[in-house]
Amino acid sequence: MLEHLTISESESLVMEVLWTRAPQTADEIAAALGPANNWQDATIKSFLSRLLKKGAIRAEYEGRRYLYSPVLARADWVDAQSRSVLDRLFGGRVAPLVAHFSEREALSRDDIAELRKLIEKLDK
Repeated sequence: MLEHLTISESESLVMEVLWTRAPQTADEIAAALGPANNWQDATIKSFLSRLLKKGAIRAEYEGRRYLYSPVLARADWVDAQSRSVLDRLFGGRVAPLVAHFSEREALSRDDIAELRKLIEKLDK
């Protein structure tokens, strides 16, 4: 399944651009990512090539350029990545993950309020 693809951090930035708006040309993607990351056009094209080979995106030829679109849905990828972290670090359990962040005072009052709402919703 596509959501289990290994996508590097840099490739995920390209995917985020495409998940936000697609289709896009390589030039549009480079304009969105290149300056902030100090990437050349060739670097962006390399990422696009890798993502095409992995099947995460598709390219359609239009005129004299390719238009890139995601094949992999963001929600599916986020779910797979989240499950991977839970499995690797917390034995597949959510409670130890929340405990980890609460012990490090990384939960804001808003986070705690949202967690309470989620628990109440799950209890119903």
